[in-house]
Amino acid sequence: MIVRTLDEITDTEADVKTANWRSKRIVLAKDKVGFSLHETTLSPGTVNDFWYANHIEAVFIVEGEGELTDKETGETYQLRPGTMYLLDGHEKHQLRPTTELRAVCVFNPPVTGKEVHDENGVYPLVVEDDESVSA
Repeated sequence: MIVRTLDEITDTEADVKTANWRSKRIVLAKDKVGFSLHETTLSPGTVNDFWYANHIEAVFIVEGEGELTDKETGETYQLRPGTMYLLDGHEKHQLRPTTELRAVCVFNPPVTGKEVHDENGVYPLVVEDDESVSA
Protein backbone atom coordinates (compact mmCIF):
# COMPACT_ATOMS: atom_id res chain seq x y z
CA MET A 1 0.00 0.00 0.00
CA ILE A 2 1.21 3.50 -0.80
CA VAL A 3 -0.09 6.54 1.06
CA ARG A 4 1.11 10.03 0.14
CA THR A 5 -0.05 13.58 0.76
CA LEU A 6 0.37 16.64 -1.42
CA ASP A 7 2.21 18.28 1.50
CA GLU A 8 4.88 15.55 1.29
CA ILE A 9 5.38 16.24 -2.43
CA THR A 10 5.38 20.05 -2.27
CA ASP A 11 8.78 21.57 -3.09
CA THR A 12 10.41 18.20 -3.82
CA GLU A 13 11.66 16.96 -7.22
CA ALA A 14 8.15 15.52 -7.75
CA ASP A 15 6.76 19.09 -7.68
CA VAL A 16 7.44 20.47 -11.17
CA LYS A 17 6.86 24.19 -11.76
CA THR A 18 6.87 26.31 -14.91
CA ALA A 19 5.75 29.87 -15.58
CA ASN A 20 2.27 28.62 -16.60
CA TRP A 21 1.60 25.51 -14.53
CA ARG A 22 2.61 23.35 -11.59
CA SER A 23 2.40 19.56 -11.50
CA LYS A 24 2.66 17.53 -8.31
CA ARG A 25 3.47 13.98 -9.37
CA ILE A 26 1.81 11.77 -6.76
CA VAL A 27 2.31 8.35 -8.36
CA LEU A 28 5.18 7.72 -10.80
CA ALA A 29 6.55 4.87 -12.91
CA LYS A 30 8.87 3.80 -10.07
CA ASP A 31 5.76 2.82 -8.10
CA LYS A 32 5.17 0.04 -10.67
CA VAL A 33 1.36 0.34 -10.87
CA GLY A 34 0.98 0.97 -14.64
CA PHE A 35 -0.04 4.64 -14.51
CA SER A 36 1.04 7.94 -13.02
CA LEU A 37 -1.17 10.35 -11.09
CA HIS A 38 -0.64 14.11 -10.90
CA GLU A 39 -2.32 17.19 -9.47
CA THR A 40 -1.82 19.97 -12.01
CA THR A 41 -2.62 23.63 -11.47
CA LEU A 42 -2.64 26.04 -14.43
CA SER A 43 -2.40 29.82 -14.07
CA PRO A 44 -5.27 32.01 -15.29
CA GLY A 45 -4.78 33.88 -18.56
CA THR A 46 -2.09 31.51 -19.85
CA VAL A 47 -2.04 29.64 -23.16
CA ASN A 48 -0.77 26.08 -22.88
CA ASP A 49 -0.09 23.89 -25.93
CA PHE A 50 0.35 20.18 -25.28
CA TRP A 51 0.66 17.01 -27.32
CA TYR A 52 1.16 13.69 -25.58
CA ALA A 53 2.34 11.67 -28.57
CA ASN A 54 3.61 8.87 -26.31
CA HIS A 55 1.01 8.84 -23.54
CA ILE A 56 -2.73 8.62 -22.98
CA GLU A 57 -3.92 11.24 -20.49
CA ALA A 58 -7.19 11.52 -18.58
CA VAL A 59 -7.90 14.85 -16.87
CA PHE A 60 -10.57 15.54 -14.26
CA ILE A 61 -11.19 19.20 -13.39
CA VAL A 62 -11.68 19.72 -9.66
CA GLU A 63 -11.45 23.51 -9.41
CA GLY A 64 -11.59 26.54 -11.71
CA GLU A 65 -12.68 27.21 -15.26
CA GLY A 66 -11.17 27.39 -18.69
CA GLU A 67 -11.30 26.25 -22.27
CA LEU A 68 -9.90 23.19 -24.05
CA THR A 69 -9.34 23.29 -27.81
CA ASP A 70 -8.65 20.24 -29.96
CA LYS A 71 -5.99 21.71 -32.25
CA GLU A 72 -6.68 19.08 -34.91
CA THR A 73 -10.43 19.76 -35.28
CA GLY A 74 -10.74 23.27 -33.84
CA GLU A 75 -13.50 22.06 -31.52
CA THR A 76 -13.61 23.91 -28.19
CA TYR A 77 -14.90 22.66 -24.84
CA GLN A 78 -15.66 24.57 -21.65
CA LEU A 79 -13.92 23.25 -18.55
CA ARG A 80 -15.32 23.50 -15.03
CA PRO A 81 -15.36 21.30 -11.92
CA GLY A 82 -16.73 17.87 -12.74
CA THR A 83 -15.52 17.91 -16.37
CA MET A 84 -13.31 15.05 -17.60
CA TYR A 85 -11.46 14.84 -20.88
CA LEU A 86 -9.52 11.87 -22.23
CA LEU A 87 -6.79 12.29 -24.84
CA ASP A 88 -7.18 8.76 -26.17
CA GLY A 89 -6.11 9.71 -29.71
CA HIS A 90 -2.95 11.63 -28.74
CA GLU A 91 -4.68 14.86 -29.72
CA LYS A 92 -2.72 18.10 -29.92
CA HIS A 93 -4.60 20.43 -27.61
CA GLN A 94 -4.56 23.85 -26.02
CA LEU A 95 -5.66 24.84 -22.52
CA ARG A 96 -6.67 28.40 -21.68
CA PRO A 97 -7.60 28.75 -18.01
CA THR A 98 -9.77 31.78 -17.21
CA THR A 99 -9.31 31.20 -13.46
CA GLU A 100 -6.76 29.09 -11.63
CA LEU A 101 -7.54 25.61 -12.93
CA ARG A 102 -6.78 22.54 -10.80
CA ALA A 103 -7.00 19.06 -12.25
CA VAL A 104 -6.18 15.46 -11.39
CA CYS A 105 -4.38 13.79 -14.30
CA VAL A 106 -3.62 10.14 -15.04
CA PHE A 107 -0.97 9.10 -17.58
CA ASN A 108 -0.44 5.74 -19.27
CA PRO A 109 2.28 4.70 -19.69
CA PRO A 110 3.30 6.26 -16.40
CA VAL A 111 5.73 9.15 -16.41
CA THR A 112 8.95 8.90 -14.45
CA GLY A 113 8.96 12.51 -13.30
CA LYS A 114 12.04 13.25 -15.42
CA GLU A 115 10.07 14.24 -18.53
CA VAL A 116 10.16 17.80 -19.83
CA HIS A 117 7.83 19.08 -22.57
CA ASP A 118 9.70 19.59 -25.83
CA GLU A 119 9.06 22.39 -28.34
CA ASN A 120 5.88 20.60 -29.51
CA GLY A 121 4.52 20.11 -25.98
CA VAL A 122 5.42 16.40 -26.08
CA TYR A 123 6.73 14.33 -23.19
CA PRO A 124 9.37 11.90 -24.45
CA LEU A 125 8.79 8.26 -23.59
CA VAL A 126 11.15 7.71 -20.65
CA VAL A 127 11.38 4.25 -19.11
CA GLU A 128 12.22 3.92 -15.43
CA ASP A 129 15.54 2.17 -14.88
CA ASP A 130 14.94 -0.93 -12.71
CA GLU A 131 17.96 -0.04 -10.56
CA SER A 132 16.36 3.26 -9.50
CA VAL A 133 13.08 1.62 -8.50
CA SER A 134 12.49 1.58 -4.77
CA ALA A 135 10.72 -1.30 -3.11
